[in-house]
Amino acid sequence: MNLTKDEILEGCAKICKNTLMETLDITFCDVGKDFLTAKMPVTSKVYQPDGVLHGGAMVALAESVGSAASFIFLDAKDFYIRGIEIAANHVKSVREGYVFARAEIVHKGRTTQLWDIKIRDEEDNLISVVKLTTIALPKTK
Repeated sequence: MNLTKDEILEGCAKICKNTLMETLDITFCDVGKDFLTAKMPVTSKVYQPDGVLHGGAMVALAESVGSAASFIFLDAKDFYIRGIEIAANHVKSVREGYVFARAEIVHKGRTTQLWDIKIRDEEDNLISVVKLTTIALPKTK
């Protein structure tokens, strides 16, 4: 794949229209040789009842960035990418600002991929550690 960083991030923005990512204001903000990063604002829209970031919103952020990374790094135009397992450990709560999820590949198989996703706040504090397994399913013609 010979796309520029800006082209990759623009492509990610396009696929977010009318999706959960748009609802949660998730945006993709950085990409490198083996990682993709997305950010999400921490507002009342993603709070749990006591006013901190909901764990489910963090998991949605993690699955969004991991699945997008699978699509990008597999050059998966002919595949559907689906999450098949996700596990999250939330280690710190957040009330405001942004959280950033960085997906890095652990295993890049032809069919399944394993992602390590760290979610951090604006001060680089670790908020959540997520493991995501994705699967590449061939599109039928």
